[in-house]
Amino acid sequence: MSSGANASSGPLSAAKGEEKTSPEPTPSTQPHNSNSSAFMVAMLILAALTALFAVEYSGGARGAGTGNTTSGGFDLPPQSVFVDPRSFAVLGASSASFRNDSQFFNPSGTTPPFFQIFSRDFLDVLGPTPSLRTIARNASFAFAHEAPVWIAATDEVFFASNDGGALGMSDLEHNNQVSKIALGDPAIKAGGLVNYTEVPLDDAIQMTNGGTPFNGEILLATSGRGPLPPSLVRVHPAPPYNSTVLLDNFFGRQFNSLNDLKVHPTSGNVFFTDVTYGFLGHFRPLPALPNQVYRLNPDTGSLRVVADGFDRCNGVAFSGDGKTAFVTDTGAQGGFLGVNQTAPATIYAFDVHPTTQAFANRRVFAYTDTGIPDGIQLDAAGNVYSGTGDGVQVWNPSGELIGKIFLGTTSSNMVFAGNGRIVVLAETAVYLAEIAAKALDLGSF
Repeated sequence: MSSGANASSGPLSAAKGEEKTSPEPTPSTQPHNSNSSAFMVAMLILAALTALFAVEYSGGARGAGTGNTTSGGFDLPPQSVFVDPRSFAVLGASSASFRNDSQFFNPSGTTPPFFQIFSRDFLDVLGPTPSLRTIARNASFAFAHEAPVWIAATDEVFFASNDGGALGMSDLEHNNQVSKIALGDPAIKAGGLVNYTEVPLDDAIQMTNGGTPFNGEILLATSGRGPLPPSLVRVHPAPPYNSTVLLDNFFGRQFNSLNDLKVHPTSGNVFFTDVTYGFLGHFRPLPALPNQVYRLNPDTGSLRVVADGFDRCNGVAFSGDGKTAFVTDTGAQGGFLGVNQTAPATIYAFDVHPTTQAFANRRVFAYTDTGIPDGIQLDAAGNVYSGTGDGVQVWNPSGELIGKIFLGTTSSNMVFAGNGRIVVLAETAVYLAEIAAKALDLGSF
């Protein structure tokens, strides 16, 4: 359990602090007075109850694994906070009550990381004894940005550093870095931090940004760098990490900068997004194609566009039956153009045509309240997870925000490492959430 996740703040902690630090009377300095002692105890109890009521009223009931009951009538699991949507439905006329996109929605003032619960549905995701903690960290290097891939055979997670962004140590002249961690490392089991290991890859792999399992190997989406083209690259997950480029053009034209990808659950075709972030990050030329989603048949090489009309398409994922596609549009984040809060920070859902696999019947699935929805994953129950400005946000299949893995910092992506484990990338840190949700087996697609 991470330190600070259950740390109290506000009146409740003050009341507890007073109880612990009040000096005990001694026979030599103060005569025994039973009425006075009883009065003091009564006042302390009253203060604690008042503080507890204040926390509940603000929607901030905290769980410490002791059977705490929320105003919603259910027991809170460890490291969790319940925020009743009714508690913030009306904030009043005071402008101080409102926030902008750069501020976190944390009405309980709880110290991250913790699980923020908005609905009972999130209890099914968390289970009775969830935990959340840091397992790797480097404050000076954004080593854990995107492209998370779990390899079941070795229980390792591969991922890439920030390509062109803050602390990424990569730009027009420098490639980004792919690394891995071993989840079976004794340091993790002991509750400590694990070292990440750089994965040496071929020079054809430039600015890795997306990744997914592919026939026992790893399939990477790269953004390219300068004149070096974006590409889809197959990589063996063991030394010497042999690689094969599967695709680096659209009928002779370079892509803009490939971003994310998934294998379709039933057809085995590869779907990927292409977007202008390489140009917006100062490491790719002017865009030459629209922001689009593509489908590649890896057996025949057939390539087609399946969706367009995005501001900036980003993450992509499928329901377990492959009939529904989800694409994040992160138009609100414009690279050197800045942030435009009136542009999309939206997850769209589509029907996947059974024959052509074109994406149809576009509709809004969800809009993120903080930052943008970047990488996206689904669990076996159809819940949708996306890396956002405050951690990982989770929606049920109906598009209702049911909870957050609240980090108090940006997460660009996450990946299930089998059932009950989510590895969350947070730029300068990696978190491990152990929960009840079952994973979609991406490696079997």
